[in-house]
Amino acid sequence: MDEGAAPTVVGNAGLSSLAGNPVADVQTIAVAAGHRGQGIGRALFTELLDEARRRGVREVFLEVRADNPVAQAMYTGFGFEHIATRPRYYQPDGVDAWVMRAELPAASDAPAAGTRSVGPIGQEALDG
Repeated sequence: MDEGAAPTVVGNAGLSSLAGNPVADVQTIAVAAGHRGQGIGRALFTELLDEARRRGVREVFLEVRADNPVAQAMYTGFGFEHIATRPRYYQPDGVDAWVMRAELPAASDAPAAGTRSVGPIGQEALDG
């Protein structure tokens, strides 16, 4: 990257979590088409779940397109289960959404592996 140039955003993710509520919703995860398949979505999703744990969330919900088996497989790998289908949820193309849910262990129950939380992904770029 050129010195002084703005960084290029290749992915973003959002989590909705009200203070004190043990339930959260993944609002979005998106990775630019040219950067897919590099683990960026998995890294963003991992950080969302870590942040949910830091906030005391015990249950997470999300919606995923019924025609996106790659994302479905990733979420299943994180312990999410398909619990319902929302017909024609994604517009304008009318694709169904799978509603998925997972329980999270408390932050103190999660494997420590001698590491500490470093905060949001990309924070190091802002702090540097």
